[in-house]
Amino acid sequence: MQQSKYMAKREVDIVVLSDIHLGTYGCHATELVKYLKSIKPKSVILNGDIIDIWQFSKRYWPAPHMMVIKQLTSLIAKDVPVYYIPGNHDEMLRRFKDFQLGSLKITNKLSLKIDNNNVWIFHGDVFDVVMQNSKWLAKLGAVGYDTLILINKFVNFISEKMGRGKISLSKKVKNSVKGAVKFINDFEGTVCDIAIENNYQYVICGHIHQPEIKTVETEKGKVIYMNSGDWIENLTALEYNDNKWSIYNYNNDPIAQAIDIDKKKQKENARTLMAGLMQELNMKPGTIPDDVENTGSLELL
Repeated sequence: MQQSKYMAKREVDIVVLSDIHLGTYGCHATELVKYLKSIKPKSVILNGDIIDIWQFSKRYWPAPHMMVIKQLTSLIAKDVPVYYIPGNHDEMLRRFKDFQLGSLKITNKLSLKIDNNNVWIFHGDVFDVVMQNSKWLAKLGAVGYDTLILINKFVNFISEKMGRGKISLSKKVKNSVKGAVKFINDFEGTVCDIAIENNYQYVICGHIHQPEIKTVETEKGKVIYMNSGDWIENLTALEYNDNKWSIYNYNNDPIAQAIDIDKKKQKENARTLMAGLMQELNMKPGTIPDDVENTGSLELL
């Protein structure tokens, strides 16, 4: 089945994306482009690790990665609010907090009021002990993770040829190593404890690549914890529509999968966009302001 380019897009109130890791071999940029083409969001929240600056290389920036940028900039051109919350892999953008260009705003966290509920949104690496105390080890782990993804692609190529389907080596590692499972549980527990103490009804994170929506209750109260997952393994996002949050999964969306991508045109568009971006940067040096304090609270709806 092929989708007509004139087919109506699915309307979504809020989309939360995180851990896209543009610039790495594991990024499923083409699938993300298809997803973005299939929806008409009213607001977009980019919750960290969108561009993987840790592993960025001029030798690897394929056209689909540039087309993700194009899809996002086209939303900004249409005055769709886009909030960029940097994560650990794009942490250099944190020094530009409160920078605003049109409908794009960079902020280190969001505190929103959505349908009378307090919602706290941040990437989550602040609660990662390894990140805070051994950043070199975290960066080494990121390289190892990307290598594992490359190996996984080769394994899946062989597996599909043998009719056995795809497998995820990284998921198997996470699920089988007790330390990894404990880290995820500790991460979620810490996030929820602090959210409850600060009277949030919802808390949204990324960072750990585990899509989730669940209610966490402690003796101090309860909160709904949500994680948008990633576009390396799970290909997921969080969507808010009709007063309800849900996990979007690209692998369960035949409409988005059916969108046809003209690869030749995509490469041409990517080259044009890159040339225009480089020209803009050369023409307007120093347009990004120095450190500015974050406003703290915003209201989307």
